[in-house]
Amino acid sequence: MRADLLLSPYSSTPMYAQIVEQVVAKVMAGEWKAGEPLPSIRELAAGSQVSVITVKRAYLELERAGVIVTRQGKGSFVADALDATRALAFAEFQTHLKGLLDAAGKLGLDRQDLVDRIDQALAGPQDASPSTTEPTHRRTPA
Repeated sequence: MRADLLLSPYSSTPMYAQIVEQVVAKVMAGEWKAGEPLPSIRELAAGSQVSVITVKRAYLELERAGVIVTRQGKGSFVADALDATRALAFAEFQTHLKGLLDAAGKLGLDRQDLVDRIDQALAGPQDASPSTTEPTHRRTPA
């Protein structure tokens, strides 16, 4: 398996997180299939010009998320497809949800505004026009 990951030292995303994102994307896209071995930590570090510690942290995150499994003395492998795919989809959902909540907080949207906008989005495009309007409820600073 080739580890053609494109890592940018200029990105605001930490290097280990870039590795995690790209491995997840390759697994989700089916480029890296269940049971396939990943490059060794040292191989990936050398090929990506990052430290071994950075790759090790990324692999630990991937293992916690259920994307890969590590077998002592054998290396790391893409986890079985069913568990990995569901774990990846859930992790992606959680990331987007956190981003949504962070953005809502920056806009000063209260809980009801957020629920209303989610309901509008679920209703479909016919009700999408109010999404650009100002919030109807403003959170007052404490």
